[in-house]
Amino acid sequence: MTLTLPQQDSPATAPLGSLIRRHRLRIGLTQRELADLSTISVRAIRDLEKGKAQRPRTETVRLIADALRLGPRSRTELEAAARGGSRAGDAVRRLSVERAAPPVPLYPQVGREAETGVVVEELGSGAERLVTVVGLSGVGKTRLALEAAARLHDAGLPVLWHSGDGAAADCLGAGEDPLPRLADACARFLGGGGEAGNLLPELADVVEAIGGQGTVLVLDGVDTGSLDFGRLSRLLREFPGLRLLITGERPWNVPGERLFLLSPLEAPAPTAGSTDAAAVRFFLSQLRRVRPDIVPDEQALADVAWICHRLDGHPAALEAAASWLAVCDLSTLRDIVESDPAPLFDHLAGDPHGSRLQERVGRTLAALSDPYRTLVGDLCRAAGGEFLLQDVVRLTGRTLPECGRLIRELLINGVIRSSADSGRSGFRVLCVVRAAADATAAV
Repeated sequence: MTLTLPQQDSPATAPLGSLIRRHRLRIGLTQRELADLSTISVRAIRDLEKGKAQRPRTETVRLIADALRLGPRSRTELEAAARGGSRAGDAVRRLSVERAAPPVPLYPQVGREAETGVVVEELGSGAERLVTVVGLSGVGKTRLALEAAARLHDAGLPVLWHSGDGAAADCLGAGEDPLPRLADACARFLGGGGEAGNLLPELADVVEAIGGQGTVLVLDGVDTGSLDFGRLSRLLREFPGLRLLITGERPWNVPGERLFLLSPLEAPAPTAGSTDAAAVRFFLSQLRRVRPDIVPDEQALADVAWICHRLDGHPAALEAAASWLAVCDLSTLRDIVESDPAPLFDHLAGDPHGSRLQERVGRTLAALSDPYRTLVGDLCRAAGGEFLLQDVVRLTGRTLPECGRLIRELLINGVIRSSADSGRSGFRVLCVVRAAADATAAV
């Protein structure tokens, strides 16, 4: 794999720190090892790689070149970079920051203000370097990542974006520039493919070109079970400013991971004050796309609030249900949701993502181990929509700590969500999960 940044082909324009780091990583040396071999201090090596020292002495360049075992061409390039200073590097830096942008979402984000703010603050400040957003398929993980990445980029942080096989195609890609391809290479490296000797020097070029500031790598819709923690550790160690934002259906469960559980949109029980809930606003945005002629009155808003609550505020379920307004009115849609909402989970237009919602939820249930799958079935059959921790204790006969862990695992998988309909801290199984469980039981 060979990826190059624009204007970095000639020796006269290559940043000195980038060259030193590229050659050091190519032969697998740490800064300490390079310092020992060259008899130059670790601090001097570090300052050179960060660009703090732009004009080293000729003898210093010679010692580094000897330690790196450079051939004539690479040695000449290093010497030229040491004489050239940082003017060319500034041009590359500006170009790199402009190009290192996330994809553009197709639609505005509705709700998620608090969740987005937390992710942006944690990654932007560097308080967290590995944030994994998990949740049930269709809950909006990609959309949250797009919004967070856009805000981080607006704040001056370059963003490298990789879309995995499990990512939803609800954005415009970044094209064929080198930086997006570098993000894909990072994903392959973390997945066990590719060699560090090829990737790390290229990533070092990007870090050098953007001035050594923080960089965000987004891995959207990846299988965390296929990622290599040892390789992640090496990336984080070599590039202190690198931060990762991962979306997937399961956490990575590695040291330093900040697990972010993404629940469906807020959809409280229908009351006089629930028409401004995030799920209602999301459904109305979908309604305007399908039926812009409908101006919801008080009764219509009440129907929307009830539908949103019945479908648990799950964005993909709400989008699919709203598509049916092309062939029915709100009151009819409410009647269908009340009697059997399962057919509505297939998008009326045959949208490939909406039409596979039940299939994807079914795969999530099938992947659960027996105790969790059994508990979901028992909860679906139990009377009443909301349940408490104590109800799980009575239902399973297990200890309180065991039941707490059961509930936590179901929350992580996204098959239940928190609920306060009764005024207490309870939970309920999502409607899309109940439909998938019924379909499985009927087979």
